[in-house]
Amino acid sequence: MKVGAIALNTFKEAKRDRILYLLFFFAAGAIVFSRILAVLTVGDRLKIVKDVGLAAISIFGILMAILMGTGLVYKEIDKKTIYTLLAKPIHRAQFLFGKFLGLALTLFIMTGSMGLIFLGIVFAHSLRFEARLLVAVLFIFLELLLITAVAILFSSFSTPILSSIFSLSFALIGHLSWGLETLIKKLPSPAARGAARALYAILPDLENFNFRTEVVYGLAIPPAIYLHATLYGLLYTAFILGLAVLVFRRRDFL
Repeated sequence: MKVGAIALNTFKEAKRDRILYLLFFFAAGAIVFSRILAVLTVGDRLKIVKDVGLAAISIFGILMAILMGTGLVYKEIDKKTIYTLLAKPIHRAQFLFGKFLGLALTLFIMTGSMGLIFLGIVFAHSLRFEARLLVAVLFIFLELLLITAVAILFSSFSTPILSSIFSLSFALIGHLSWGLETLIKKLPSPAARGAARALYAILPDLENFNFRTEVVYGLAIPPAIYLHATLYGLLYTAFILGLAVLVFRRRDFL
């Protein structure tokens, strides 16, 4: 009940944030621009619309998660409302989970709205409703949940600016960590390969949520991959939230 109340209050605060609507406006503009770009480009125009549209949803969704997530805890501290909240019979874990769920609901609505605009543009271009695109949008949202958890983790002990830099670095590393596989094969030393494998296991692999290529080019996706990506996202998100709770519990606000 307490978590739900905090989540609802977080959602109400988030929907009044101008940054949210500014990013949504640019995302919608990029999705609409994808059709104009397709007309001016030589090649399969529908694939360009799909590729640019999904990329816009992913990029602006990540920015929403980072810019809003990194300020969730800091705003409560800055406004001194954290003292009132923690003076009540509310556990710090409930506070963080409520904040996470409130922002998750906000991102779900924003991602869904961007997805509807995207499907509308695709339909206007091809006169076909392609339900498979919803799969790519759904896994983008799953990635955003993980990025939100990371943003909350950093915001539990750092300032919004540093938290944003750390969270953005996490997202960039997560999408580039696949390059370590190639590096591992080329390293001559067994010790170096072992260290690289350990680093690869620790670093996030956000490409698990990227089904853009498969959806755009109509490639087959085994159900096991969907299950792996879903479990990876949920477990990693739960792990990061657990770390955030441990860090937040150690903070002294007195």
